[in-house]
Amino acid sequence: MDLEKAGSRREEEEPIVQRPKLDKGKGKAHVFAPPMNYSRIMEKHKQEKVGTPGWKRGVAIFDFFLRLIAAITAMAAAAKMATTEETLPFFTQFLQFQADYTDLPTMSSFVIVNSIVGGYLTLSLPFSIVCILRPLAVPPRLFLILCDTAMMGLTMMAASASAAIVYLAHNGNSSSNWLPVCQQFGDFCQGTSGAVVASFIAATLLMFLVILSAFALKRST
Repeated sequence: MDLEKAGSRREEEEPIVQRPKLDKGKGKAHVFAPPMNYSRIMEKHKQEKVGTPGWKRGVAIFDFFLRLIAAITAMAAAAKMATTEETLPFFTQFLQFQADYTDLPTMSSFVIVNSIVGGYLTLSLPFSIVCILRPLAVPPRLFLILCDTAMMGLTMMAASASAAIVYLAHNGNSSSNWLPVCQQFGDFCQGTSGAVVASFIAATLLMFLVILSAFALKRST
């Protein structure tokens, strides 16, 4: 009896050790005990999961306001160019001195491109709202970064071509006998210059939108 009691006490005092289970024929052991720092790993994972949507939602809100400002700027550039015209006070029965954006194909293309970009930015606002509501969603951001890149290229192309025409209107070109006309059409040149500046601002805002979307996508992966 004493031996049985001593044996039972010894079994109670010995710690229970979980033995690994061996697979037959493979020689592999599966240890079911969790790691010692398991609780720390899970807590860190929860903190990262809670903190990630916060800064991404902030980026999406900033993206929404930048997109709204860029849409207003692009449409203002198109409207300014389309409404800029000037007629000189002196004219004859057969000749009238008038400057209008339709006289130059580059200016006409400028109005079309900026109108398209302004319309796109307005229609993209719902996608930006989706990114605010679902900050971890990848497809809306991927769609926006592709379209923003294309629109940025179009805006920069139209603004650069129109800037070259405005420069020639201000300074002329003696090699091609292009005389400066802004001395006569001062209001027209001032209006077109403002439209070109607004278009460059819209292109810069689009560039920032592309950078924001790329940063958010990079941190998602």
